[in-house]
Amino acid sequence: QVQLVESGGGSVQAGGSLGLSCAVSSSMRYASITYCLGWLRQGPGKEREEVADICRDGTATYADSVKGRFSISRDNAKNTLYLQMNGLKPDDTATYYCAARSSRRFSWNNWGKGTLVTISS
Repeated sequence: QVQLVESGGGSVQAGGSLGLSCAVSSSMRYASITYCLGWLRQGPGKEREEVADICRDGTATYADSVKGRFSISRDNAKNTLYLQMNGLKPDDTATYYCAARSSRRFSWNNWGKGTLVTISS
């Protein structure tokens, strides 16, 4: 098991930027469970969706809806995952969750409690 604690949520106007962080309790350099880390979100009345993920090999993937606007990164030395969000839209309003898994072949099985992001028009 790994503990994940998100921070950085808040309210901004459309077009603005926000950065999220996720503190990870297990080593991001060596623990198998942290090989891949990601951000998922759930908006009001919507299903949870994967926003972006990044694995220890450096590969990253993004949902089409955020490509070119969001950037995911990880600092293995600080055991922290980041999500930089630019050009925010009201549709980005959601609770954002940090998650971990040992491989993209597996489902996300470790979750943080989430941080709320609200975008006003």
